Amino acid sequence: MTLIDPHTHSAYSDGTDTPSQLMEKAGAAGISVLGLTDHDVTVGWDEASKMVSKTGVSLLRGMEMSCSWKGITVHLLSYLHNPDDPALLESSRKVLQSRENRAQIMVERISADYPITWEDVLEVANADAKVIGRPHIADALIRAGSFKTRAEAFEFVLHPRGPYYHFLWSEDPVEAVQKVRNAGGVPIIAHPRARKRQKLLPDGALFDMIDAGLAGIEVNHRDNAPEDQEYLRQIAREAGLLITGSSDYHGLGKPNQLAEYTTAPEVLEEIEWQGTLPIITP
Repeated sequence: MTLIDPHTHSAYSDGTDTPSQLMEKAGAAGISVLGLTDHDVTVGWDEASKMVSKTGVSLLRGMEMSCSWKGITVHLLSYLHNPDDPALLESSRKVLQSRENRAQIMVERISADYPITWEDVLEVANADAKVIGRPHIADALIRAGSFKTRAEAFEFVLHPRGPYYHFLWSEDPVEAVQKVRNAGGVPIIAHPRARKRQKLLPDGALFDMIDAGLAGIEVNHRDNAPEDQEYLRQIAREAGLLITGSSDYHGLGKPNQLAEYTTAPEVLEEIEWQGTLPIITP
């Protein structure tokens, strides 16, 4: 059986495994193709690609772009794009700087009520991390003994509706779709019905993304409830979009397990056909 898990994260963003460890775990899980999609960075691609022949796991190169529509968080998966595209690089630079500024502001607010500092956050983050964000603040809170899990920290301290939250700059999702297409990539919206952690993107905004060139919808994901999965599946079919499924694995950072949801081989073939880069195979 071919197992394709196209959406995972390494320690270069908010996962806990290095790209090498991630590829090894994928091999142990029987995964045939793994997508490495760190938040707003592609720096893990080279390390992961060197593990393809060793693990027998093919590598789907990608990135998860941080976007925002009128204050509503939107995540856009970009697959097989040119990593040196100037517009995407500039977008990543801006959001990474904004993310770090946001984290510092939030830590300053949180420190009034919880025993953490910015130095604590940097200490718990992986030395190679290019993205310092809320998951790392959660880890600092856990180490301080304030919470047991990231989920608890997000629920009580780091949630967007909480008193410590600070918004960050991120790309408009319609413009992001266009930039991904211009960079030769394949844009797929990630977990668009994650009701528990964000406000839902209105259908009108999703249709605008479709008009701009959206290639697909990540339907099969633990954050999309079964009824939402069926609704998204209907939208995708009517619009002629690709339907993907994935784990959104973060290592110890989330309960998600590798290959708990997967993508069909024919969908992966279409992603590769639309993209600029090839899938790296053993």
